[in-house]
Amino acid sequence: MDQPGSRAGSHLPGSVEDPRFRGEPGSIAMHAKIISESRTACARSGRLFTLLACIFLLPLASQADDWHFQGVKRIVAVGDIHGAYDAMLATFRQANVIDDGLAWSGGETHLVLTGDLLDRGPDSRQVMDFIMRLEKEATAAGGQVHLLLGNHEVMNLVGDLRYVANEEFAAFADDETVLEREQWYQHYRDGSPEAGDDLSLREEFDQKAPPGFFALRRAFGKDGIYASWLLEKPLIIIVNDTAFVHGGVPPYVAEQGISGVNLELKTDLLNFVSAMSVLEDAGILSPIDRYREQPFIIAEAIAAGRLGPTLMASAQLMLQFRNSPLQGPAGPTWYRGTAACSPLLQGDDLNHVLQKIGAQRVVFGHSTTATRQVQQRMAGRTIEIDTGMLKSSYGGSGNALIIEDGALTVINQDGGAALSPVAHPVWYGSRSDALDDKALADILSAGAIVATESGGLPGEWVQVTANETVITARFDELPLEPGFSPELAAYRLDRLLGLYMVPVTVRREYAGRQGTLQYLPPEVISEQERLATRTRDRASCPLDRQVAAMQVFDLLIANPARSARSMWYSQNRWQLMLVDNAQGFGTESDLAAARANTGLAIGDQWREALEAIDDQRLRASLGDVLDDQRLGALARRRDALIEYSSQ
Repeated sequence: MDQPGSRAGSHLPGSVEDPRFRGEPGSIAMHAKIISESRTACARSGRLFTLLACIFLLPLASQADDWHFQGVKRIVAVGDIHGAYDAMLATFRQANVIDDGLAWSGGETHLVLTGDLLDRGPDSRQVMDFIMRLEKEATAAGGQVHLLLGNHEVMNLVGDLRYVANEEFAAFADDETVLEREQWYQHYRDGSPEAGDDLSLREEFDQKAPPGFFALRRAFGKDGIYASWLLEKPLIIIVNDTAFVHGGVPPYVAEQGISGVNLELKTDLLNFVSAMSVLEDAGILSPIDRYREQPFIIAEAIAAGRLGPTLMASAQLMLQFRNSPLQGPAGPTWYRGTAACSPLLQGDDLNHVLQKIGAQRVVFGHSTTATRQVQQRMAGRTIEIDTGMLKSSYGGSGNALIIEDGALTVINQDGGAALSPVAHPVWYGSRSDALDDKALADILSAGAIVATESGGLPGEWVQVTANETVITARFDELPLEPGFSPELAAYRLDRLLGLYMVPVTVRREYAGRQGTLQYLPPEVISEQERLATRTRDRASCPLDRQVAAMQVFDLLIANPARSARSMWYSQNRWQLMLVDNAQGFGTESDLAAARANTGLAIGDQWREALEAIDDQRLRASLGDVLDDQRLGALARRRDALIEYSSQ
């Protein structure tokens, strides 16, 4: 077996000796167009493309048909292995793609791995070596193994090692010599101007670069065996009518198309890997330097005048990479909106992407499913297959999605009957992991109530206890007007729409007063506090999408009082919660001025949701909390929004 750092026995992408690039020829016109665009990209001086990137890019472009596969009779898809070697093997066996001797037994099956083979788990190297061997066996049998780049493959290629487990480093320890580690230690010591005693410095060095660290870095470096392998891989493919990707399909995928995504982002990655190698060879960077430290080290080198034209070009490439969609939540390796945003927020974009790329559904990993089962939603247009295979980190198990003869089934690593993908559970900021709407409503309606601290948020807060479950809620006294409960009306309307932004709300008497109790999870933060403290959100569903949906909802309920104080987030998911709806549900119905101020776009998903809440449904759900005048005004605003969405 080749040692890490050696190119012996490996092939550049597109090499005729590499069986993975012996696909059926695609459209000559399509190939010619992509190759032409690639050559143009390589010639653009503004992007500072390196020779290495173009060497990789042009053969990759010529194999554009390797991103589309038709007539495949059986597809098996597995997500996010994360070094769980034994669970992977068990899953592959149950899916009938390997036999008891660990040899390929899938025949013409196409096995799709949606990325994240490595990090966190102990046996990542063993997983990669196995997949490399399995690729060749599958191709020889008439099948194929498709590995897509996930965010963790990219992280290892660029030297972002935050999630590499000690066991993963240890797997490379035999490829390091004592002399090599000593040389790197001396280099580290020389670069530590305030170095203390030798023992403390060595402990610090070993912590930053445990045994196997440098061999791992070589293996994922420009000429490393795993880099040479991974840099051939695409980010998104289509098999029959199904798109496969690691994180999801943000609008970027529709803008660029399959070819654009694979070419543009792969070029960004190749440029970075090449540029990092140049700066390491020049001594500007070292393998020990953390990915997040690199911009500061480069800035110091620039300030000191240590970079000539060639090194400056490489430095600029490395800095530009930070802005690549490959490294941000808007790119297909990190995007979580496909899994986390509700259909009202995500549906139109999803439909647009699928139409643009010519697919009926998308299968992806990255976001571990709440049920630890393969999940589906949006009428089966999204399939989530990251079921937390690495049990020690995620508490799940291996599952394989099988697509055969138009049917979708799931098989677990432990076997048993094949199942269908389960429905994606409803997630919103107002629910806990263990309780759904009904359970929360039951506790709020019947539990014992005691006063509690406000937690710094406005309102009257209480704790409600039932069956040893304690939840926190806010009490709001009902308005004096009989039969009017705006908070309860907002909650019910939210659920009719399928928006899931208004927390679970029930009518309840407390301390001799009639009012409502509204559930709120722990660790709530208001938008006002977020802005004041500059707290960084980690929203799986982008906040701008959530705010846009809030604007439509506020137009519908005629709420002029929405402010940063009435926008709350549960910090575990950063999903927006809409509270303080007391000034909503007025009798005005002209939306022209308010709509002009927001500039929002209302798409097909919103129109369908609005059309579904006809007058009969509104009256049945809200007739006891809104009078006829308010119900009529609500219906007119609904109709105005429907008309606006059709323009």
